[in-house]
Amino acid sequence: MERIAHKFIDRADAGRQLAKVLAALELDHPLIYALPRGGVPVAVEVAKSLHAPLDLLLVRKIGAPRNPEVALGAIVEGSTCEIVINENVQRLTGADDAFISNAVAEQRAELERRQKQYLGARPRLDPRGRTVVVIDDGLATGATMKAALIGLKRTKPERIIVALPVAPEAALEEISDQADDIICLHMAT
Repeated sequence: MERIAHKFIDRADAGRQLAKVLAALELDHPLIYALPRGGVPVAVEVAKSLHAPLDLLLVRKIGAPRNPEVALGAIVEGSTCEIVINENVQRLTGADDAFISNAVAEQRAELERRQKQYLGARPRLDPRGRTVVVIDDGLATGATMKAALIGLKRTKPERIIVALPVAPEAALEEISDQADDIICLHMAT
């Protein structure tokens, strides 16, 4: 996990700074994934700099019963649609199969709406066997990114790199077992 201290003018500036670090890795034909919305302006700059294709990795949190801010899981859309459930949160909150099924249906509908809005009928890029760089504009808890990475791993990329302008150390630890490399330009404590 590479930690570098930086300041940013805006998300595009953060993307240009990330691009410099990623360019030094000399990645062979990487595929860039952005987590909308905040990750898109960051990822656009990285994709331009690396001359790499850019796709979206759409993720929707499944909130816990009576506390929707707690991530019970997430539904991840990409070349395949994956559902990731945090079994500890499920057990602690008593979320039953009916609750999860309803929540997944709601979030799947929202993902489909966003996919149509953001991507139209454009076919998705296939990460299988590729080095993928997953970009967001930062992390809070890391729960949504972790779900995105678990879903992405199921599509069999060769290597997963997470690139972030800023994140707290605890959130980086939360996702560390799901990525091959993590680049964070400014780690908050």
